[in-house]
Amino acid sequence: MITKLYNKVDKKSIPDLPRVTFQGKVVVVLNEAEANKAVDFLLSSDILGIDSETRPVFKKGQHHKVALLQVSTRDICFLFRLNLIGMLPCIIKLLEDTTVLKVGLSLHDDFMMLHQRADFKIGRFIDLQDIVKEFGIDDLSLQKLYANLFHERITKRQQLSNWEAPILTEKQKIYAATDAWACIKIYERLQELQKTQGYETITVPEPEPKNTESIDKTDAEFTQKND
Repeated sequence: MITKLYNKVDKKSIPDLPRVTFQGKVVVVLNEAEANKAVDFLLSSDILGIDSETRPVFKKGQHHKVALLQVSTRDICFLFRLNLIGMLPCIIKLLEDTTVLKVGLSLHDDFMMLHQRADFKIGRFIDLQDIVKEFGIDDLSLQKLYANLFHERITKRQQLSNWEAPILTEKQKIYAATDAWACIKIYERLQELQKTQGYETITVPEPEPKNTESIDKTDAEFTQKND
């Protein structure tokens, strides 16, 4: 059976899709001892999904450092609260690791924010935005890519919430974990499709531009009638 992919997904169609969330275990990391255990566990995995969150800025001139680093296996996600524990040596070890494959989206932005907290060498990472181009997919957002591949919806409602809050809400935890876990899902699905070549990418025609000439003509006629 051939899987149909699209070069672009209509954003208006996404709210009608069934919602998907991470169903595994979420662990919030609040101190160095917990971080060391988490990193040891993560580095025993074969693949990791990674993402980060920063407190949003609503006023000009404001700036916040990255507050959360979420790293997930297929069934457990660790949320490292960087605003509370900082970039510990074990976290830098994780980011510099070259053995375990780590998958993310728009990693340039994540690394830029993480480098504001500490200097580190970038280990073994793959950016999904680089891979999807090989499939003829133009969309680069996680929500659209997931909808394209799985016909399910990842909600983004918590994206602009306060990631430096004293205690993260359950909705924030699930949101953060889902984004990291979804990177693994997308990567493995793309690898499967590439291996089997069981897909075709359909190019969605661009919407026709509005006929501004006829609109201007109508406006002119309306003006003449009312003069």
